[in-house]
Amino acid sequence: MNRHDAFSGALVADAASMGLHWLYDQEQIKLVEATGSLLFRQPDANVYEDKRGAFVHGDRRAGQLSHYGESARVAGSLALDEGYSVVAHQKAFMNAFGPCGYFRGYADRPTKYVIARMLLDGDEVSAASGMDDNQMPGVCVVPGLFAAEASDTDTLAAVNVITTNSDVMSSAKAVHSVLMQLSNGINLKEALSNAADNTDGEVGELMREALSIDTYTPLETAQHFGLACYAKHSMPLSWHLLNHAADFESAVLDNIRCGGDCCGRAMALGSIAGMAFGVPDWMRKKVSYDNV
Repeated sequence: MNRHDAFSGALVADAASMGLHWLYDQEQIKLVEATGSLLFRQPDANVYEDKRGAFVHGDRRAGQLSHYGESARVAGSLALDEGYSVVAHQKAFMNAFGPCGYFRGYADRPTKYVIARMLLDGDEVSAASGMDDNQMPGVCVVPGLFAAEASDTDTLAAVNVITTNSDVMSSAKAVHSVLMQLSNGINLKEALSNAADNTDGEVGELMREALSIDTYTPLETAQHFGLACYAKHSMPLSWHLLNHAADFESAVLDNIRCGGDCCGRAMALGSIAGMAFGVPDWMRKKVSYDNV
């Protein structure tokens, strides 16, 4: 197994999902799939019209990253190229998402909060610059820092740049745990179970419930746990999808079919599936990066 597949997996899964991100209507997604593959779709406002969802990626093109993926790339590229530091991470984050940043697209509340903190506090901004928000963006730093073999201390510090929420911290630890176990030769199902057993609180409970579902029912399980951006929705659904996954591509496809925050889940699902199965070259080649 190659640690870099965890980083690549998160980015590829994000880009593959971006075109249908935050479309919550599973029946509409089925209709879209009838016209061609769901992977690497061009964002299209017409698909979202009168449907439950939020069309926010009108400025993006097929194959580009969402704000989740770009945040993952910022942290991971820094760790791989220079070695991780909080100050460098915050500067790179500002360079991407700040007022004169290169990223052209939607930024969610946690992203805007970090930028606002840095603008207001300047050089005095705290190392834990993230907000107490229980959505998935904080998990995005894990794949790249894992690929760079960063320490546990640096990995958790990187999460705190984006969020200080305990659910997200627990989720990030769980993803990192699975990646470490896979690198040590433990099989995927056992690694998922071990990580769920060691995750505290409601998120851990829901992850263990997800692993107890013997029949693979991705759409129904998505409806059961929820499709929104919160860790308590994303983590159990990701664990259900991964527990039944056979390869990277089908795992990413099923994640999109579930609807909702497919790009947020891609941070956990894509990194773990990439590490477990490898990332197909044809999918890697579909991804285009800003500021490269």
